[in-house]
Amino acid sequence: MKISDLIDDRPDAGVFRVSRKIFTDAAVFDAEIRTLFEGGWVFLGLDSQASDPHDFFTTFAGRVPILVQRGGDGLLRAFINSCPHKGARLAQVRQGNARLHVCPYHSWSFDSSGRNKAIKWKAAGCYSEAFDREDHGLAVLPRFANHRGFLFGSLVADVPELTEYLGEAAKLLDLVADQSEAGLELVPGQVTFTYEANWKLQLENCSDAYHFTSAHPSYIRVLERRQQEISGDVVASVWENSDYWKEETKGVGGGSFSFANGHVLNWGVFGVTPAIPLYERAGELAVRHGEERRDWMFNMRNLTIFPNLQVAENASSQLRVIRPLGPGLTEMRTWCIAPKGESPVARRQRIRQYEDFFNPTGMATPDDTVSYENCQIGFASPQQPWLQGYSRGMTASVQGGNRFADRIDLTPERSVLADSQLCDETLYHSYYRAWASRMAAEFPA
Repeated sequence: MKISDLIDDRPDAGVFRVSRKIFTDAAVFDAEIRTLFEGGWVFLGLDSQASDPHDFFTTFAGRVPILVQRGGDGLLRAFINSCPHKGARLAQVRQGNARLHVCPYHSWSFDSSGRNKAIKWKAAGCYSEAFDREDHGLAVLPRFANHRGFLFGSLVADVPELTEYLGEAAKLLDLVADQSEAGLELVPGQVTFTYEANWKLQLENCSDAYHFTSAHPSYIRVLERRQQEISGDVVASVWENSDYWKEETKGVGGGSFSFANGHVLNWGVFGVTPAIPLYERAGELAVRHGEERRDWMFNMRNLTIFPNLQVAENASSQLRVIRPLGPGLTEMRTWCIAPKGESPVARRQRIRQYEDFFNPTGMATPDDTVSYENCQIGFASPQQPWLQGYSRGMTASVQGGNRFADRIDLTPERSVLADSQLCDETLYHSYYRAWASRMAAEFPA
């Protein structure tokens, strides 16, 4: 296969198409794991998951198990979660606190800084001098970096600096981190589930406004009923009282921003409304960050940091980590995220709204995963090999930002601004152009 067999990208002709093969072909999937997940930056977790000395959590970079731990010296480090003796996975729980990890296979032990502390029956082992000269500690992840509490790692050292890789998209992570001076935290409890379809369907769906009214009618009806019940008690929106936003948002339902390296954002106009748990901090956030950045914190925002991190701020606030398991199998790990220090009332509202929309038991996630699986079934068809779901917004996409991006000094590569029915699909182009660029070494042009 060639890249041109998988992505048909002809901007001058107004054509962008993706082949069904990229969702089903085993060779494509294997190349993705090597190139995207084991060959560059991936999201690992939040620093608040290991906030105290000796706290740790485990995750994966592609197929490789990772251990992130805060040592007794207070420093966060990332290791390959594999004993150097026979390769057994060392830490076998999702998170915990341990001064010492003991391999369950042969009892080699390691401290919270990754140093080998003991080799069972070392003195009786008749080891050679060459063995004694080796480092018996845990293998350190070649690259590990922290941006505002968001932890990233790479299994290869030859990657750009994280600041370069994130680029302008880092400003959107900052909008999340700046909601509290104390930073972010995961609300206790996490959900892990799988769906029988390709990982890129989750990548796309988070950025897909087009499916919402089709896939989630029951959720929409619930929202409409609740709005009727509380409409008389709703406090006037700060946004509605802003002359700037009243003028600037006329006819605008939202839009999208596309960035280098495959990062994207789709957003919608919500307004500074009590329907958002952050409302109690609206005044404080305006003083600390300015009204423009505060107002952007209240926008509906679905952010994807390619290839495996998504932060969805709509019904509530969700962090998603995508882990591909096979061409037609994907694991999702999700959490409700929140600014530290919010009131019990706001936290309760956040959790209730999270339960409504997210989780496999919510009113949205099951709709989405069924759709992914229906797509995966449909991809088997050899007819119409080129999918047509990448064309909405082609004539609306412009180079650079717009007046809304300017409000937070954001400079995307491309942007779309439209009413609520345009539902831009050109932001997927950013995904697949980054995908094609990095996969080019695996498949010739």
